[in-house]
Amino acid sequence: MVMDINEIREYLPHRYPFLLVDRVTQLTEGESIVAFKNVSINEPFFNGHFPHHPIMPGVLVIEALAQACGILGFKTVNKLPADGYVYYLVGSDNVRFKRPVMPGDQLRLEANVIKGKRGIWKFACKATVGDELACEAEIICAERKVA
Repeated sequence: MVMDINEIREYLPHRYPFLLVDRVTQLTEGESIVAFKNVSINEPFFNGHFPHHPIMPGVLVIEALAQACGILGFKTVNKLPADGYVYYLVGSDNVRFKRPVMPGDQLRLEANVIKGKRGIWKFACKATVGDELACEAEIICAERKVA
């Protein structure tokens, strides 16, 4: 295992219920990341989306991918939220949802750097469940000093 939840919490400022990365199994700085989100029926969004047919909202799948991108960005530039930095999700292009994500699924989050320049990063991302593509997107994140 490359990063457990304790190390992930050092690299992401998010906390429950908005921390959407549980584990990182592969990370090559400046190149790529593979992370996982274990989807449980106990997720608070399932109470309303949808009570009789629970599906993880697509925007949260994109958010989980963006959080994986944030970890990769932080690791690549050797910065931390504790240093006063955040990665904002500033754009998504070519987003496609191919399969619903449901309780019990393990969401594999993959991101590959397309380019990075002056704190703006573009990633090619995909989320899969088993061998099935759930979502693909190009995600743009911006590093910002906030403190």
